[in-house]
Amino acid sequence: MINHVEYIHYNPVKHGLVEVPKNWNYTSFHDYVHRGKYEFDWGANSEIDFMKNIGNE
Repeated sequence: MINHVEYIHYNPVKHGLVEVPKNWNYTSFHDYVHRGKYEFDWGANSEIDFMKNIGNE
């Protein structure tokens, strides 16, 4: 499931809406940071590749 959650958090970056996940306001990403699941700069320093079956259901 975490792969799907990460895909959702990274999707605005993938589609060019923001440069990093933390800049997308309409996301649960900030809740995950607050709970200690992610660092605030997660997804900022490199492109994230997902398995072929993630995001293509």
